[in-house]
Amino acid sequence: MVSVQAFARLHFGLLNPEGGGAGRAFGGVGLTIARPDLCLRVEPAAVWSAEGPLAERALTFAQRFQEVSCREERRDHLPPRRIRIERAMPAHLGLGSGTQLALATARALAESWNLNCDTPVLARRVGRGLRSALGIHGFDLGGFLVEGGKRPNDSLSPLLTRHAFPEEWRLLLALPGSSEGAMGLNGRDEIAAFARLQTGSTAQARTDALCRLVLLGMLPSLIERDLEAFGEALFEFNARVGEAFASAQGGLYASPRIEETVAFLRDRDHRGVGQSSWGPLVFAVVGDEDRAEWTAEQLRRHFGWEPSQAWVASACNHGHRLL
Repeated sequence: MVSVQAFARLHFGLLNPEGGGAGRAFGGVGLTIARPDLCLRVEPAAVWSAEGPLAERALTFAQRFQEVSCREERRDHLPPRRIRIERAMPAHLGLGSGTQLALATARALAESWNLNCDTPVLARRVGRGLRSALGIHGFDLGGFLVEGGKRPNDSLSPLLTRHAFPEEWRLLLALPGSSEGAMGLNGRDEIAAFARLQTGSTAQARTDALCRLVLLGMLPSLIERDLEAFGEALFEFNARVGEAFASAQGGLYASPRIEETVAFLRDRDHRGVGQSSWGPLVFAVVGDEDRAEWTAEQLRRHFGWEPSQAWVASACNHGHRLL
């Protein structure tokens, strides 16, 4: 039996969403977080099966990985496995659940079959990393991550830098639409949203500004542990990315509820606030756990939320674990 634990990621935004001008498309900035996480195990079985949350999707990833591995490893057969998912982060909320599920499944199977595969190979065999590679790099390394974007023939966007996130800082996470079953764009809707993006001088100027905010804003203030400067750069970065997708999501953020939540947090002097990926997850970087927990309670009271709609997590400064 092989068990793998993997961790969620926040996606703060893409550096070059439209893919024009800079020569490299996408790129981006993100952070691995400790909660929620995913834990699954695989064990020998007579036939393929999967149980637990996201079981059907895990089984699809597993059988794709088996098929491609047989071809590339020149194996006639790789035996079936039973997959048991003990816990998983919810899908399509901005936590990167699909990539973590795919990679954890592939890693467990590779270990079970004694295949020598690094994470980029796992990702390619399960079809991840077509745009962003933050979840792939985070699966290996954790921490605060900046990737450099893809050229047309690249299989994976390269990791430019990885830095440990301050241990005392906390992430306040909120799901303003979860009570109504809201989900971020995914699948065909996501593909269509990218297809509608327009390249040109405005897009290039936006990418220039985004790169400046990373290189001269977020990274130095992170190294110096300057929470206020880091937060302001992060907030502006996230909002500028939202401008690129305004036509697809209806504004800087994916819903009025998200916009209202961001405003609530900014009004209470939290600087590093924004939407993860397509949402509906909202994040805020807070200096310590007590203040983060207090603000989470204020969110629940103000908006009448369930306890599960606002919680506090630390950053995860390490990659996945084989248990």
